[in-house]
Amino acid sequence: MSDTGNNDSHNALNVRSLAFAGVLLAAALILSYVESLVPFFFGVPGMKLGLPNLAVVLLLFTGRKKTALAVNILRIAVSGLLFGSLFSIIFSIAGAAASYAVMLFMMRNKKYGITGVSVAGGVSHNLAQLLIAAYVVKTSGIVYYSPVLIFAGTVTGMAIGAAASLMIRAFERMK
Repeated sequence: MSDTGNNDSHNALNVRSLAFAGVLLAAALILSYVESLVPFFFGVPGMKLGLPNLAVVLLLFTGRKKTALAVNILRIAVSGLLFGSLFSIIFSIAGAAASYAVMLFMMRNKKYGITGVSVAGGVSHNLAQLLIAAYVVKTSGIVYYSPVLIFAGTVTGMAIGAAASLMIRAFERMK
């Protein structure tokens, strides 16, 4: 005879995890839309604040690494199709891949908190996109944008890390 109670609790956990991922994907898409409406120009063409990355940081720091990757890819694809272009999808995927890898690496070290990991993700995202842009335009002169992009990645990474930290504490209090 099987224990259906245990199976029901496992299914409820899966549904809850899927719902959480869906809510964060929706929030990331909304933040992508808001970002597309806000005219943000800080001397670098195509520069954005990176607000949708809040969802990825939240998922990573709640132990959902594979879900973070899936939400990130889905968010980039859907927002690129809705608010961008194939070109923007390619740039976003490059930045997201670098950011995700760097954040996972930083998390393994255990010395860095949410904000430090988020900053590293923001900076690596920007630098990866800069390298892709240098390759596309076939000039290294574009590297002169790197100080602005490092600064922007640091500032937005700090803001996203702080917001994620506050949200995770709120989630823990709700449990």
